Amino acid sequence: MDIQGLLNWYNKEKRDLPFRHEKNPYHIWVSEIMSQQTRIEAMIPYYNRFVARYKTITDLANSQDEELTKLWQGLGYYARVRNMKKAANVCVEQYEGQLPKTKQELKKLPGIGDYTAGAIASIAYNERCTAIDGNVIRVASRYYWLEQDFNNPKNKRELDAFLQTKLPEEQYMSDFTQAMMELGARVCTPKVARCSSCPIRSSCIGATKENPCVLPVAKKKLEQKIEEKIVCIVAGWKDGQWWIHLNQRAHQGLLAGMYEFDESFPSFLHKQKTDSHGLICDQNTMDDQTVFQRFDLDQDEFVFTHKIWKMKAELVLYPVGDGFSSIEEIKNEKAIPTAYEKLYQRALALLQKMEQDGQMGAIEEYLSKLSSINRKG
Repeated sequence: MDIQGLLNWYNKEKRDLPFRHEKNPYHIWVSEIMSQQTRIEAMIPYYNRFVARYKTITDLANSQDEELTKLWQGLGYYARVRNMKKAANVCVEQYEGQLPKTKQELKKLPGIGDYTAGAIASIAYNERCTAIDGNVIRVASRYYWLEQDFNNPKNKRELDAFLQTKLPEEQYMSDFTQAMMELGARVCTPKVARCSSCPIRSSCIGATKENPCVLPVAKKKLEQKIEEKIVCIVAGWKDGQWWIHLNQRAHQGLLAGMYEFDESFPSFLHKQKTDSHGLICDQNTMDDQTVFQRFDLDQDEFVFTHKIWKMKAELVLYPVGDGFSSIEEIKNEKAIPTAYEKLYQRALALLQKMEQDGQMGAIEEYLSKLSSINRKG
């Protein structure tokens, strides 16, 4: 491989990314974890906010879980940030608030696997070690024309051992690791191999093939389980602002510790008769002209790695009580999964329209009646 040509290309063409401005191991770690499931361009605003709020590993170790989750909101795969806090605590307890300096030691930290450890060690400390991610597998597969399935752990270990013999001297390791990633992200991409723009094309076997993009061997798609969900966004008006009822998810498992909406109507609504529009029409309790009970928010779906949520949602107006948070509090403090974002924005738009249309007097009267019935019930 023309390593010097690759490094020259990288130093000329590399993107100006904030975590490349200095070899800060902590910043490199944050950027690597965030970019595992997120495009670099989309990740940068999150990265900037994160390192501004938690300037050191010690700051991260001392963070509050809810604030940490809120700051991560939108990136998904929340186990990543929980493991980062665990790793930060280990660094404080065992490494004086710093990251260890070798790949082997880094791999002992929670949430840091072989690739991330190699990336931190080589980029921050110039350790002569591999950092094999999807970009590197793609570049290596096409350059050396390796037809093995590297989704197979044994084959991947063999690739690691092979590439270890191809590394440059230590003083070039930081740029080399980043150059390989940059090449895979911008030139040797999954669907398009831009061989005419590649700095190592003259010695690349793949560049001589009719279709280099047949490699690497594709990973078999996982079968995704479909889950049908009811989403009930319960809103109330109090002290001149809207409030939303939220439930906190369990602190383990999918979307651990985040806040979600109800999956059923408030218990009172189950006791009432409703008309064909879903409006309360029991003459002994409410006026059948009331029009502010339920609003259809249509449907949406969200794709996780292993499952798909198919959601049908409604907005329900209900008196504010326990478990309600103001919209401002939700915005600043409560982490809601991205899966609900479209439905939540539809609900907020409807609530805003009610205010703009001058309906708040009637809504307050409705909620007051409903609250009175609840107390009698």
